Amino acid sequence: MNKSDLFNKIFNAFILIGMAVVTILVTGIKLQGAESGRALLIIAAVGSLAGVLANVLSANGRILTFLFGLIDVTVYGAMCLAGAKYGNAALHLLYFLPMQVIGFVQWKKRGAGEGKQVHARRLDGRKWLLYGSIFLVGLVIAYFVLCALDKTEAAGVVRWLVLTDALSMMCNVLGQYLMSTAYMEQWLFWIGVNIASVVMWVLTLRQTPDSSYALIYVVKYSFYLLNSLNGLRIWLALSKEGGSLEN
Repeated sequence: MNKSDLFNKIFNAFILIGMAVVTILVTGIKLQGAESGRALLIIAAVGSLAGVLANVLSANGRILTFLFGLIDVTVYGAMCLAGAKYGNAALHLLYFLPMQVIGFVQWKKRGAGEGKQVHARRLDGRKWLLYGSIFLVGLVIAYFVLCALDKTEAAGVVRWLVLTDALSMMCNVLGQYLMSTAYMEQWLFWIGVNIASVVMWVLTLRQTPDSSYALIYVVKYSFYLLNSLNGLRIWLALSKEGGSLEN
């Protein structure tokens, strides 16, 4: 076993065990003090554990990511509805769910399965320009649409909770598409998703401290951020092995 493989095994174990321990501890503490919302707290914990497993498998190019991802996006979409995060709720329930199936089919075509990693690829300059433009236009549209829908935050020059929701939404859209089609650049968008999501749920905790499930998502996306940095490292290598830009 070379040093890279050893590091990856240790890092994966850290993410999986660390997320499990923290989630169980936080859930136990919150359950003791919760007067309501206990069912939501337990469901959020189960979804978070499935999600971190899906993310670790994705970082390593393993097709089982889509099985656990199916559980994660369903639970998270429901929690976003409960927390009035309508952009992320619609995103997960109407977009991510079918994309799990599409991703499974696409990865099978690119060699994933039976212990084999997916053959990754990279975007060329033309597609970078295309997706970058889609991201910026979509972010502006999503922000103003969500501002019109959201009634939980006082109006101001910039509505930060809504902005992080819109930013997370657009990074998720492009990240999921690039993931399902096996592009390395997905990880740049996942890093953006995870940073925006940590900020969003921290702001939620500050505004509504009794949102028992919000703390779990702060922990979840902190671990996701670490995993996405490792995923970028792995997929840089996988995309070199995967052949030309448009394979």
